[in-house]
Amino acid sequence: MAGTGDDAILTINAGSSSLKFAVYRPGSDETRLRADLHGQIEGIGTAPHLLMRDPDGSTVSETRWPADAEHDYDHLLDSLLNDLENRLAGSPLGMVGHRVVHGGTRYAAPVLVDEEVLAELEDLTPLAPLHQSHNLAPIRALRRLRPNVPQLACFDTGFHRTMPSVATTMALPRALHEAGMRRYGFHGLSYEFIARRLRSLAPELADRRLVVAHLGNGASLCALHHGRSVDTTMGLTGLDGLVMGTRTGSIDPGALLYLLQARGMTPAELEDLLYRRAGLLGISGVSSDMRTLLASDDPHAAEAVELFVFRAAREIAAMATSLGGLDGIVFTAGIGEHAPEIRDRIIARLGWLGAEIDPEANAAGGFVIGTSRSQIDIRVLPTDEEAMIGLHCLEQLSATADLTEASSS
Repeated sequence: MAGTGDDAILTINAGSSSLKFAVYRPGSDETRLRADLHGQIEGIGTAPHLLMRDPDGSTVSETRWPADAEHDYDHLLDSLLNDLENRLAGSPLGMVGHRVVHGGTRYAAPVLVDEEVLAELEDLTPLAPLHQSHNLAPIRALRRLRPNVPQLACFDTGFHRTMPSVATTMALPRALHEAGMRRYGFHGLSYEFIARRLRSLAPELADRRLVVAHLGNGASLCALHHGRSVDTTMGLTGLDGLVMGTRTGSIDPGALLYLLQARGMTPAELEDLLYRRAGLLGISGVSSDMRTLLASDDPHAAEAVELFVFRAAREIAAMATSLGGLDGIVFTAGIGEHAPEIRDRIIARLGWLGAEIDPEANAAGGFVIGTSRSQIDIRVLPTDEEAMIGLHCLEQLSATADLTEASSS
C-alpha cells in the first residue's frame, strides 16, 4: 500500500449503549491490514467501562467511569483517543472509519464525511431508528475533537446496490419508490467481508450461487452470485425478513394497521413493539439470546427457536429462487458461527435440496460442515465488519496518496 506509510486506522461501530473499536496498520501485500488494538466502551449513558486488548486478547487498558460522570461522546472519545495516541508510538492517526447502517439512495460506496454528507445521513434516521443516530454521534464528536483527521462512513446498505430493480422494488405507487421507498438491505459490511474472504479461502466457491446467513441478534440472508448481492431479506428498514432477537421480521402490514386502528397504539408504541419487544424475546417471554433459549426448558422458548429455524430455512429456499439454484450456504455472525444446533436444524429442513450436514464437523465448528454426499456446499465463516471498514479506509488512504503523488509529479 504505497503512500499510506504507517498511519494507524481506527474503526468505530457505535450502538445505543456501547461502542466497539479497533486499530489497524498497513500490513503485507498478503494480509493488507495488521490488527493492533481492539476493544469497546460499554455502559454508555449509565456507568461507562472502557476495555482495550492487544491482538492476543490480553488487556492493555481499562477505565471505569462512575455513574454520575460525564457520559457524552466528546468526553468518552477524548479519553479513548488520548489513550490510543499514547500507544501508537508516534504513528499518526490517518483515518477513522465508521459503520453507518443506512446510506439511502445516494451512497453506494464509502464516503469521506463533511457537513453536507453528515446532514444527509441524519435525514435517514427514521429508516434506521435503532442505529443511525448512534452511528453518527461519534462522527460529530470526532469532528470537534480531531477536526483534521478524515472520517470515512462505510454503509451497511452499500453492498446491496448491485441487486436488480425487481429485488429492490416494493409494490407501492411509483412516486413513493422515486422518493426513496425501496428495499435497501443491510449487514452489507458483513456480506462484503465474507465475499472477499471466500475469494482467498475457497475460490472454487466464491463465484457460485451462495446464500450467506448472517444470524445474530439482528439476522438476515444475502443471495450472492459472483460475489455480488442479488437479493436479501431486509428491506427499507432492518425490520424485514427473518425473526430476530427483538425484531419481528416480515409481518402482515394489515397487522400493523390493526394495532394502530383497533388497539389504539401510537406510532411510537408500535415502533417500540416492532423493534424492541418482538422477535425471540416476544415469542418466548424469556430472552432475546439464542443461548438462553436453547438452554431453557420453557416450551415458549422452544417455540421461539422453532420459528427462527422455520423462517430461516424458508427464506434460504426463497433466495435459491432468486439465484436460479443453490450451490452453497455460508453461516456467519453470532448464532451462525456459534450455534451448531441451529445450523443443524436449518439444514435438516433443506434436505429436499440435497443439503446434508456432517454432525461431527458441525459440532466442531469447522470451515466445511457438509458431508461429502451433500449437493450443497455448507460452510461456517466468521465475519469481521471492523476489518472490512479498516480495508475501506486503507483503500481510501492509498487512493488519496496516489492522487497526491500524481498531482505533484
